[in-house]
Amino acid sequence: MQRLNLLKWAPVALVLTLSCSSIKVGGPGRSGLVASQTRPFNRKLDPMCLHTEGNKVLDAGGKPVWLYGVNIASLEWTNGGDHVQKSVSWAINDWKVTLIRLPLAQDRWFGKMTNRTDGGAAYRTLVDHIVDTCATARVYIDLDLHWSDCGKWINEGGKLGQHNMPDERSIDFWHDVATRYQNQPNVIFGLYNEPHDVSFAVWRDGGTATDKPARWNPSQAIVIYEAVGMQKLYDTVRATGATNLVTVSGLDWGYDLSGVLQGYAIAGTNLVYETHPYPFKGTNWDNYFGAVSEKFPVYIGEWGFGGRGMNSTNNLKYAHHLMDYARQHDLHWTAWDLHTTAGPTLIKNWQYEPTIFGQFVKEQLAVLAAARDSNK
Repeated sequence: MQRLNLLKWAPVALVLTLSCSSIKVGGPGRSGLVASQTRPFNRKLDPMCLHTEGNKVLDAGGKPVWLYGVNIASLEWTNGGDHVQKSVSWAINDWKVTLIRLPLAQDRWFGKMTNRTDGGAAYRTLVDHIVDTCATARVYIDLDLHWSDCGKWINEGGKLGQHNMPDERSIDFWHDVATRYQNQPNVIFGLYNEPHDVSFAVWRDGGTATDKPARWNPSQAIVIYEAVGMQKLYDTVRATGATNLVTVSGLDWGYDLSGVLQGYAIAGTNLVYETHPYPFKGTNWDNYFGAVSEKFPVYIGEWGFGGRGMNSTNNLKYAHHLMDYARQHDLHWTAWDLHTTAGPTLIKNWQYEPTIFGQFVKEQLAVLAAARDSNK
């Protein structure tokens, strides 16, 4: 959920047993775009390789894994990020996360910006560095496609931002990203941030979509374009040979997964379904994602309260309720956001002083870290 300067898994028929270790070179890029080579990684990471079985996420040894941490936004709206490398280190070392969700933008990945002349090389190198930092710390990273462009690059007059569905350019993005990080054990692919205002048929299979402006940007022009469904993005990732875990967000700005149990599940393996249950969505969680979690792994990709109010205690009751629900249903989660203005904010300043929401999250992470350490 993008709130800059405001408030801010398909049926798993098989247990995936493919190795995470194969190294391949990407084929020619679509439309003359970058064709990334698959990056090598430290083979000591192999035990981190994740797969799904039923509604569980398991490591290479078949042991259940629970993932929890924070979002670190800004690489969707800036080429270099806002203190993003420092925030990654802080999240790992001070907040003791096991997962970081990193929002990205497809135009920036390829350097399709009016202010870029390097074809996105610096941006991709920065993401490489963050992935490697997480790998060294044995922390997972969810590379989340957060901003898209309705099928037209920004330097060709397109509108880069948070849209209701992915587009043809999103296929290009996932072909290259999945090739680059295929089978790297700590990398997870978040197919699309927050789909909304389409049917579950379009969500899964694509179709003509009318992009509605975000409520915090009502002046944004309405765009009609050909949307790409989640199935196509999933298939694009798998066509590269990548076996990485893939997360798939629901409708209603990522919240609603009810269609998964109504005939619209994504066909494939190694899938996790993602939900964004903010307080204003209500608490009918059983209907929107709880029932799905009985059959498939579910990940709370975003949650939070307090907006930009640094001392706000509103919805603290919601936070306790959600964390209790997450424990009862074995849900993975990342709180939004380790940034000073992309609310709900976890920190007050770039000295990483936590807000009330941030202090709550930090306490939750400390309890989980202690439990994890006691089980080693």
